[in-house]
Amino acid sequence: MSQGWLNGTLVGFDLETTGTDPREARIVTAAVIATREGDPVARREWLADPGVPIPDEAAAIHGISTARAVAEGRPAAAVADDIAEVLVGHWRAGAAVVAYNAAFDLSLLTAELARHGLPSLAERLGAGSEPGPVIDPLTIDRAVDRYRKGKRTLEAACVEYGVPLSAAHNATADALAAVRVARAIAERHPEVGEAAAWDLHRWQVGWYADWAAGYRHWLQRQGRTPAETSAIDGAWPLRSLSGSES
Repeated sequence: MSQGWLNGTLVGFDLETTGTDPREARIVTAAVIATREGDPVARREWLADPGVPIPDEAAAIHGISTARAVAEGRPAAAVADDIAEVLVGHWRAGAAVVAYNAAFDLSLLTAELARHGLPSLAERLGAGSEPGPVIDPLTIDRAVDRYRKGKRTLEAACVEYGVPLSAAHNATADALAAVRVARAIAERHPEVGEAAAWDLHRWQVGWYADWAAGYRHWLQRQGRTPAETSAIDGAWPLRSLSGSES
């Protein structure tokens, strides 16, 4: 077994939301699960009233209707604040946070904090600190198995790496699956598992930027204009939030 980040606490994180734009979508459900050797040791789960209607297409994916969120959910600001405090607590304790497509979940959380006038993740960590380390199985998988055909969804990754996923688009199930996929990738690619968590974090910054540039180039070869592809942000694990709602 590798001697890098695999031996530490890994904290799975996932959001289910009202939409796909992290600048505008709102949190509906969330989960943060601390694990050791792939097994849960502690978890927190949230249901939020997002303060806006949940589109039918989003509700069909995660199963939470507007009526249920309003009746059972906590205020969005309180949920965002709680999630941020829990993540920051794990980072302060030296744990790595694992999120599949981390640039979406962490950017959306950041937008929610800003929307409600709450301190950002970086502000909570203190001067000179940045959110992390973050481990994103999607970004790593694209880098270490670049030419594999097929989808790169969490469900597809679970099939590829032999990880059970009993309830896709359930935040708790997805957060745990993300951890287990990360571990499976590291076992297949030892150079990943042997890295220190912060080293792997830095590698992913470059890997994600390379992927975004390549994806923009591919779209332009398909006839898309640079203006049409400019929204593909190469920043990781936090995208630019200019233009987010207030």
